[in-house]
Amino acid sequence: MPEVIFPGPDGRLEGRYHPQKERDSPIALILHPHPQFGGTMNNRVVYEMHYAFHRQGFSVMRFNFRGVGRSQGEFDQGIGELSDAAAALDYMQAMKPESKICFIAGFSFGAWIGMQLLMRRPEASGFISVAPPANMYDFSFLAPCPSSGLIINGDADRVAPMEDVEKLVEKLKTQKGIDITHDILPGASHFFDKHIDQLIGNVEGYVEQRVKEIHAGME
Repeated sequence: MPEVIFPGPDGRLEGRYHPQKERDSPIALILHPHPQFGGTMNNRVVYEMHYAFHRQGFSVMRFNFRGVGRSQGEFDQGIGELSDAAAALDYMQAMKPESKICFIAGFSFGAWIGMQLLMRRPEASGFISVAPPANMYDFSFLAPCPSSGLIINGDADRVAPMEDVEKLVEKLKTQKGIDITHDILPGASHFFDKHIDQLIGNVEGYVEQRVKEIHAGME
């Protein structure tokens, strides 16, 4: 998979970009967990989601936020990381300017960043939010949430407890014009150690169905 170095707002950013041959292939950006707690683009959930989207025909990129791996800069409490994510999406859209479908996916801290990016990019077709830490971060900016998407978490998650995720889902489900799918994996921890296959299976199934719906709406 090609390694890419692209310009970010605070220096160069390191990523892995896995394009499809089709000029108008859909694109997906995958965002990793908290940089100060060991989160990198090679986190297993991020890595597996990357390939799940690629199997569904997407051109995919994951990258290291500033200060992680070979990405320049320093951790910026989520503010700079959101700018990094926007730069990564800009890069992908420049590589695939004819793409009509765009998904933003994130895990944990990356889910929080991804949902903020969703608010800034109305062209986004959908999102995947894995174990969003609704207990740690304010998600009230989702007013209204601009896109349908999948929120998925485990009921044994002690980092982002299920009751907080459920409150977030209930709030989003009251909004008109979008559909929020919520999958709860019994026994799964925050890192889905023994449930990674189930997690990825759910993601693939959701993305496949949503792409069909989006294409039907374009016809």
